[in-house]
Amino acid sequence: MHDEQRTRILDAISEAACARGIDGASVTTAEVIAYAGISAEIFFELFADRDECLLAAFELALAGAGKRAVAAYDAEPRWLDAIKAGLAELLRYLEDEPAFGRLLIVYSMSGGKQLLCRRAEVLATLAKVVDRGRHEAADDRQQPATVMGEGMVGAVIAVLQNRLLRDDGSGVLDLFGALVSIIVLPYLGAGVARRELVRPAPPVRVSGFSLAARGTLRDGEDVRLTHRTAQVLVAIADYPGASNREVADHAGIVDQGQISKLLGRLQGAELITKIGDGRATRGAPNSWRLTERGELLLRRVRSEASRS
Repeated sequence: MHDEQRTRILDAISEAACARGIDGASVTTAEVIAYAGISAEIFFELFADRDECLLAAFELALAGAGKRAVAAYDAEPRWLDAIKAGLAELLRYLEDEPAFGRLLIVYSMSGGKQLLCRRAEVLATLAKVVDRGRHEAADDRQQPATVMGEGMVGAVIAVLQNRLLRDDGSGVLDLFGALVSIIVLPYLGAGVARRELVRPAPPVRVSGFSLAARGTLRDGEDVRLTHRTAQVLVAIADYPGASNREVADHAGIVDQGQISKLLGRLQGAELITKIGDGRATRGAPNSWRLTERGELLLRRVRSEASRS
C-alpha cells in the first residue's frame, strides 16, 4: 500500500509542478496532497517535507530517463553513434513522460540544496560522457579538459528548458539534429556538425530490433508506439500470462503506477487483454496476453524493422 501511495505522491508533485508552469519548483506540500488525493498524515509518513518529495521525484525521473539513455548509449561502440542513441532516448523519455521530464530538466534547477547538488552531480557526469569526444577530435581542436563538455551539456539543457517551458504542444524530438550538431561541433568540426543537423533520430530498439514511431493495423488505422508501449507489448508477447509487476520488470519500467496506467491504455486500445477476464479470483494478480489486434501490430512492426 505504501508503494502505491508513494507512487501517487510522486506523480502528483510532478503534475502539480507542471500546473504552476515556470514557477513549478515552488509547488507547496498542500498542492501535492490535493493532487495526490491523500491525507497530510500519509504524506508525512512517507516524506519529511516537500523538498524530500521533490528530490524523490527527481530520482524517479532520472532512473526512468537514465535506464533508457544509458542502454542506448552502451549499445553503440563509436562515440558519435552512442551520443546520438542516448540523446534520442532522452528526448523520447521527455515526450513519453512530460510531467517527470519537465521536473527533471526544468524545475529541478530551482529546488532545494540537496536537489541542486544532485542535479550538479548528474550534469558533471554527462559532461564527462560528452567530453569523450575529445578522443575523436583532431589535435588542433583539443580543448581544456571537461570545460568543453560542461559547455555542451549546458547548451543542450538550456535549449530543452526553453522548449519545455513553451508548453505549446510541440515535442522535443524534432530538436535532435540541432542538439547533436551543438554537441559535435567543437570535437568533430563544422562539416560533421552540418551533416548531423539534418539527420533524423535513430529508431527505437526493442529486444534487438528497431521500431518505427507508428505501427499500421488495417484500413489506414494507426497506433502510436512510444518506447514504453513497444517494450510492454514485447514483454507480454514474450511472457504471456505475466502480471503487472512481471511486465514492468521485463519492460524495464521502474514505476509501478506508470505500468498500471500504461496497461490500462493498451487494454483500452484492445491491444492486450487479461487472461480469464471477468472470471479472475478477486485479489489475484492480473495475467496479460496480446489480443489478435496486438499480435498483428507487433508482427507488422517487427516485419518492417527487419526490412529496414
